[in-house]
Amino acid sequence: MEAELKTQGTKIQELLGLKVPAVAIAFRDTAPAGIPRVTTPAPAGCGYWKLAAEGRTFYTEGSDHFGCPVGAHTHGVELPPQVATELNGLVKTMVDMQYLTMKEIPMIPHREETFHVAVYAPLTQATFTPDVVLVRGTVKQLMLLAEATQAAGVPGGSATMGRPTCAVLPESLQSGHAATSFGCIGNRVYTGLGDDEGYYAIPGARVPDVVSKLAVITEANRQLEAFHRSRL
Repeated sequence: MEAELKTQGTKIQELLGLKVPAVAIAFRDTAPAGIPRVTTPAPAGCGYWKLAAEGRTFYTEGSDHFGCPVGAHTHGVELPPQVATELNGLVKTMVDMQYLTMKEIPMIPHREETFHVAVYAPLTQATFTPDVVLVRGTVKQLMLLAEATQAAGVPGGSATMGRPTCAVLPESLQSGHAATSFGCIGNRVYTGLGDDEGYYAIPGARVPDVVSKLAVITEANRQLEAFHRSRL
């Protein structure tokens, strides 16, 4: 399994020319043996994506997500009273700013399963089967990935997502399809996401199918680009 995941991660990175490695994420009842808990909690759950992309393998517990009440909610973390109060206060502030409306709140995707631990690693180094693989890339790179997932039969089933970025994980998990996010301002601050970048989440079980199609799609696009340029 490890060799297969390494191959998939390497192919995604090479075929797309990614600057940031794809990240494997899994939700488990207990942490896999040999994987340490994160030592310093991130200010937001998406901050763990950045740590994993930098080469770290680790897991988080529910309390490691309390720094971002919105992210804790999308991950299905049970919130203690104080954090729940912070979430309600943050939502009220966003509504007052007209950033959100109250009717949008129930529609934000979130994990309905009980949260125990989340496990993170670069896809090339994952020793566990990911529930979802997260790819960070430019619009062109995500275009190629979207075409590959469509060819593999797992295209995104909903509109490209915005706020909150972390909702792209439960959206993909629950739909069984890929999901795209433009990213939100919080994510951009915590992860350093570029102005020209976004995210693509792929169900872990379908990554091999997507990677096999990606090789075909990238070559087809190379040839089509040459064709179109010749006509320009």
